[in-house]
Amino acid sequence: MNPLVTQHLTPPLRLADFKLAAFDMDSTLINIECIDEIAAAAGKKEAVAAITEAAMRGEITDFKDSLRRRLALLKGVPVAALEEVLADKLRFNPGARELCAALKAAGLTLVLVSGGFTFFTRYVAAELGMDHVRSNELEIADGALTGGLVMQPWGEICDGEEKRRMLLQCAAEVGALPAQCIAVGDGANDLPMMGAAGLSVAFHAKPRVREQAMVAINEGGLDRLLEIFTA
Repeated sequence: MNPLVTQHLTPPLRLADFKLAAFDMDSTLINIECIDEIAAAAGKKEAVAAITEAAMRGEITDFKDSLRRRLALLKGVPVAALEEVLADKLRFNPGARELCAALKAAGLTLVLVSGGFTFFTRYVAAELGMDHVRSNELEIADGALTGGLVMQPWGEICDGEEKRRMLLQCAAEVGALPAQCIAVGDGANDLPMMGAAGLSVAFHAKPRVREQAMVAINEGGLDRLLEIFTA
């Protein structure tokens, strides 16, 4: 297996120097883009996935606009389709459980920040022992998606800037400096939080994200991140 790609840092680092780790969900902690799989269940995957891919590559720079466009295509999709995705499609990426368990054991606070949906983040957060979660709430009426989102106390859409704000907010709450934070993601909307963190990690990521990350895991599981730390 190839070594990790590291830039702007010299391993090994001390895990004890970090207090918080923030993770993207779709295609980072889990193997799918949930919105694409919901669309597949509704027979609309091609149209939705094309927008998702362009947004992840950074070709559509307004994440909020891209999300609204995709959600509009899902109006009327039954909740049963979400339940089917959760039961049949969602799987944790290799090393996700192991990495989160190791970070928790080392005393780090874990944060899940996702442009995806609470229907899935609740499950993922519970399984991985996340301490804080921020994601989007699908609006549901009469057992089906309305094509919209529910306004939450912090706002309507968790985009790249909201991910960054959440990382910094949670860091402040636990008394961590940004330099003591780790941010892990794979797409363009993860770059703001990755840029704010002391250690940025790209997992099987888009080229633009790999280029800007301090660590790029291009082969193997998420737990390969542990290779750069001393005990």
